[in-house]
Amino acid sequence: MLKSDTIQNKERYGLLPDDHPNDEAAGSNNMNEKQTFKNCIPNIITSLRLVGTLVLVFLTPLELWYFIVYSITGVTDALDGFVSRKLNATSEFGAKLDSIADLCFYTVSLVKLLPVLIAKLPWFIWIIVAAILVLRIISYVIAAVKFHRFAAHHTLLNKITGIFVFAVPYFLITPVDVAFCFAVCIIGLLSTVEELYIHIISDNYDENIKTVLSI
Repeated sequence: MLKSDTIQNKERYGLLPDDHPNDEAAGSNNMNEKQTFKNCIPNIITSLRLVGTLVLVFLTPLELWYFIVYSITGVTDALDGFVSRKLNATSEFGAKLDSIADLCFYTVSLVKLLPVLIAKLPWFIWIIVAAILVLRIISYVIAAVKFHRFAAHHTLLNKITGIFVFAVPYFLITPVDVAFCFAVCIIGLLSTVEELYIHIISDNYDENIKTVLSI
């Protein structure tokens, strides 16, 4: 038997060591699949916030199950960002999904709490709320025109505002409910003005801007 025939037979029956290109390809595919799954984990957590928001629609505000679902849903807001940084799984899609989930969550929360807030809060707080809404709309429109996208910055003031807004339902059952809501409005107004100013003076969109001073 020729030497070349012997080598071919050994290769055919797996008796000859080679570079195993198929094994390398399989290993590469497994690594890609693991990385893809890791990238999905933060988005799955964010999606849970959308599910929790939907459940809140059917619950009565300030009752036990409302607070349970509200708390779990709110925790996902902090958890998705933490997980994405730990896994190095940040993405533009994830940032957009996070902003949309936040908008839905806080919109539904506000609508559900609106009857309670109307009964408790004085008129001057509602003027501040109206100013915030108008400025937010103007800010989003400016960003859409300049950057051709929905733009919401994860600034420090926006994060602080989010924490304070999230805490509102818990304070509505305390004696300091009005004072706390007033403080929330002032912080919210400052964060809104800051984001509007960032959109006006920025040439390019950068979601990671922390404060107006970092531009």
